[in-house]
Amino acid sequence: MPSISQRGLDMPASPIRKLGPLAVEAEAKGIKILSLNIGQPDLPTPPEAFAALFNINRKVLEYSPSDGLPQLRRKMAEYYSRYDINVDPGQIIITSGGSEAVLFAFLAALNPGDEVILPEPAYANYVAFSKIAGASIVGIPSSIESGFALPSIEEFESRITPRTKAILICNPNNPTGYVYSVEELNQIRGLCKKHDLYLFSDEVYREFCYTDKPVISALQLDGIEDNVVVIDSVSKRYNECGIRIGALVTRDKKLHDTVMKFCQARLSPPLLGQIVAEASIDTPELYLQQAFEEYRRRRDFLLERLNSIPGVYSPMPTGAFYTVARLPVENAEDFCRWCLSDFSYEGATIFMAPAAGFYSQPGLGRDEVRVAYVLKQEDLERAMVVLRKALEAYPGTKKQ
Repeated sequence: MPSISQRGLDMPASPIRKLGPLAVEAEAKGIKILSLNIGQPDLPTPPEAFAALFNINRKVLEYSPSDGLPQLRRKMAEYYSRYDINVDPGQIIITSGGSEAVLFAFLAALNPGDEVILPEPAYANYVAFSKIAGASIVGIPSSIESGFALPSIEEFESRITPRTKAILICNPNNPTGYVYSVEELNQIRGLCKKHDLYLFSDEVYREFCYTDKPVISALQLDGIEDNVVVIDSVSKRYNECGIRIGALVTRDKKLHDTVMKFCQARLSPPLLGQIVAEASIDTPELYLQQAFEEYRRRRDFLLERLNSIPGVYSPMPTGAFYTVARLPVENAEDFCRWCLSDFSYEGATIFMAPAAGFYSQPGLGRDEVRVAYVLKQEDLERAMVVLRKALEAYPGTKKQ
């Protein structure tokens, strides 16, 4: 039998999805799964999106340009201008989801053996994409006690080697919900300028910031204009994850043209998704405001309930719709498995993402989980009851 590639063997399983088969088995037994493992919003997609989809009058569903429909790129440039982010449509490349934007950025900017410095915990697929590119993630752990604030610049500096090519941030952060301050971003800016590094900035949760100050985009940082690559997506903004439309934004012409080679190789992003995305950008501001208010209510409710459970602690997230919580268990992945395979309470169980998979360094986050507050409050309340009962019943729960 032919052997599997080493690249395939090295690819990590998703901490968000790898326990999915256990959830399917539990559902087959009639158990309701309260899914807090994945950032799949339950809010309705804008009616403008469905209107565009249902009223397509094309006779042929053709290829689009490899960098996306011109009218969508113009609309996205207009969208950025609302946030005082000035980019030209020609600096925007439409991708098949934000994930493809990350992958193409890595493939275009990184050589095999290059290193990317990343504050952790971080979105698990960054490690997967770096492996595809032959590069390495150099993680800098942040602390739950500090609310997952940016590690010190001295820690970044100490990890820079001749192989360091970039710094990667997610702002607002997935999985912690942390929002970087202007001061923190300026420190990163200074480091990128000093060492001539790329700054990859994943900004797909821009609208979900619960502080009194807006999110600052890496595209607004002075002095490193050609170093910045922003990753974006309509998935969370308009609750349309399934249309698979993202974007890569860069003012670096050489990087843009290199990314385009990969875009041309995969021909074009999804046509139907682009049509839906273009219409979604015209969604009234009220839609986004109502979604924001709903997530803020869920956040406040969830954090109060989480921190009332003996031995559980989570800092208050200031953005996105996730939080990382520490549980009174030795191994959170074992606990998450047990919840799906061996436990239910009043016909329901809880599905969370073990946080160890959001760290590149083995051993970190073993007692932590990522919780996505993407369910309505009634279901969140039931999930917190189930979590409390599960910890009371779990043989490995530490006594408080």
